[in-house]
Amino acid sequence: MSDSAKTPVEFYFDFSSPYAYLSGLRIDEVARLYERQVAWKPVMLGVVFKTTGATPLLDQPLKGDYSRRDLLRTARLLGVDFAFPNQMPFAAIAPSRLFYWLEEQNPALAKSYAKAVFSTAFQEGVSVNSPEIAADVAAKLGVDREAALAACNDPAVKDKLRVANEQAIAAGICGAPFFVIDGEPFWGNDRLDHVERWLATGGW
Repeated sequence: MSDSAKTPVEFYFDFSSPYAYLSGLRIDEVARLYERQVAWKPVMLGVVFKTTGATPLLDQPLKGDYSRRDLLRTARLLGVDFAFPNQMPFAAIAPSRLFYWLEEQNPALAKSYAKAVFSTAFQEGVSVNSPEIAADVAAKLGVDREAALAACNDPAVKDKLRVANEQAIAAGICGAPFFVIDGEPFWGNDRLDHVERWLATGGW
């Protein structure tokens, strides 16, 4: 197997994106079928939108109503739980900072944390929009809650998220979920079938 074939699939997401939640339930398994790992990369869509000029999907006239229906329909199709958080969209700064803080110590734990944040938001319907809630989610995974709270305000941790946002925009990330396979970009949960086909064939 070539070095290129071992390159991780990059998965960019915002914790407040319901379509990213749906993709997050499947992307690891899709990649595993083709002997790939997945590099999870939380970003802030609000920062991306300052560049693209976009607005939150669910706030858009007509598109918002359609997307609410489509999200529920897609969840039924996949057989997964889905609930809209009590605040949408929510600012996911705290869980994003905690992800990068955890990743530096334990990448596997960071990924488990990301999945737990998605579950809290889109299965339990709780917006993970504060350091306290973000730390509560981490504590359920055995992370010291006080250390997590401190990390949310650590300048070095804040800088990690800032850099991640800048790197994502420089890489052309224009929304979430967004996947990059060996430099090839795919935007949207509905592109997961393309992601799998690209992994299977090497591209077209």
